[in-house]
Formats: sequence, C-alpha cells, structure tokens
Amino acid sequence: MSKKTVSLVLGSGGARGLAHIGVIRCLIERGYEIKYIAGTSIGALIGGIYAAGKLDEYERWVRELDRTDVVRLLDLSFTRGALFKGEKIIGVLRQLVGDANIEDLPIGFTAVATDLNTEKEIWLNQGPLFDAIKASVAVPMVFEPVKIGKRLLVDGGLVNPIPIAPTLNDDSMMTIVVDLNAPAEEIQLEPAEISENNQNHSEYRTKLVKFIEDLFSSDDDTQDDIPNFYDLLMRSMDAMQTTIANFRMAAYKPDVIIHIPRDVCDFFEFYKASRLIEFGNKRACESLKTLYDTAPDI
Repeated sequence: MSKKTVSLVLGSGGARGLAHIGVIRCLIERGYEIKYIAGTSIGALIGGIYAAGKLDEYERWVRELDRTDVVRLLDLSFTRGALFKGEKIIGVLRQLVGDANIEDLPIGFTAVATDLNTEKEIWLNQGPLFDAIKASVAVPMVFEPVKIGKRLLVDGGLVNPIPIAPTLNDDSMMTIVVDLNAPAEEIQLEPAEISENNQNHSEYRTKLVKFIEDLFSSDDDTQDDIPNFYDLLMRSMDAMQTTIANFRMAAYKPDVIIHIPRDVCDFFEFYKASRLIEFGNKRACESLKTLYDTAPDI
C-alpha cells in the first residue's frame, strides 16, 4: 500500500514552533510521507531543517538547551533597528545542518518572508537555505532585517503566519496545517530537567541572563497591568497573526488543522524543547484520529 502523502504547513510562533518537530514525528510514525513543506518564521526553520534531512541532529541539540544556553545564542545588535543580530544562532545552525540550496533539497520547500519596502509576502524557494530561514525569522525590533538582492526582508508572520498557498500546486493527498496561535487553554509547559553535566552556571552566563532579562522587564511596580516592551511586542504579534491566520484558513481550507495554544510557552522559551516536542506529537496524533484512514490507534 502506498504511503499517504502530505503537504505540511508550519506556522509562526516563536518557541512554540518546537511543537512542529513532534508533529513531524507523529506523521512519520503513522506512515505519512511529507512531500512538500511551506513555513513561516519558526515554521520555516523547522521545515527547512527537516527538508535538508537534519531534523534528528537539530532535535538532539535543541533538547539539551537550558535557559542560559538560549540567552548566549542572542547576539546583541548595536544598531537602532533591532535588539539582536541573529547571526550567532544562524551560524550554529549552519554548522549543525550544513549549507544547502533550497532547490537541491530532497523535499519541496518554501520559506515565507515579508518585503518591508513593498509590504508584500515573498516566497523563498531557491537559493541558500539559511538565507531564507534568517529572513523568515527576522521578527521586527527583535532581529535585524535581512537583505536578499534588493529586498529588505523580515518575519513572514507579519503577512502570512500560515502559508497554505505555496502548497496548492503540490499533488499531495492532503494538506495539514500546524497553527501555533490557537486560543489559549491555560497551559504553561515546564522545562524538562537537564542533567547537571549540561548546566554551566558561570558568573558570565549569570550576568548575561540578567542583562537580557532586564531588557524585557519594567522597573515601574505601579504599572503591573501594563505589559513591558517584550510582552507588548509579542502579544501584539500574536493578536495580529491570529487574525490573519483565521482569514487564510477560511480562504484555503486544509484537510487537517493541528492547534497549538498560544499560551503553552513564551516566545524565547526554547529551553522547554522536550516538553514542546512531546506536546506537538500528542496534539498531532489526536488530530489525525479524526481522519477516516487506516492509521493505527494510539
């Protein structure tokens, strides 16, 4: 019996996107073949790494991150355009995954970014993989914009947090969407314990963590009901992306939508990788139960 083929759409949502790994694992375990991936922001990162055949390596690496590891990957920018350059994390991922051109990947792949000058959605489906990923994850004011050719590109989630359209010409049997901006469910995942051998609480790292956290905190105790800079930015992005995503899914009806609630973790909580991967796997397998196919019960 031939495998059930899938076009997979991976949405934007910061660290919540680690749930994409669990979704992919569920699909593979149930016998689905992923023929095409379209992703925005973290969806482009996870999707691109999977398309390059390096998801196992990335998963092992990200599961070992603790809170200070995440902070050390944030390279401060001294320009007026953003808090961080984004070069350090991309450099680490290049070493982990290796360089590749999108058109040479064994799986079809499109990363979505936003052109700041034209205010249009840009599909990146050729050229260096990590140039496309870096552009797609460039959250305004958080990471510096990326210049590709004459275009100045930022996070694709600004215009299309769930990029279904790039998959429409694919001949897969079904389209599966992973929505990272689903309604809150009062869930807050806790990080998995990391062995002491993987923790390094040096004075340098402690100071660095505090410095980054201070950037995102308010010293005015009288303003408890008003979000700080970081919370305001992220919550505003979530609200905007939720609205756009709902319109997109109304226009292009996918076969399956896997909902990841927006309150499972905060934007930079990548140190919760193990819990997020497990959560994504569970939600994906629950969603696939609704299909009338021959997939085994779980």
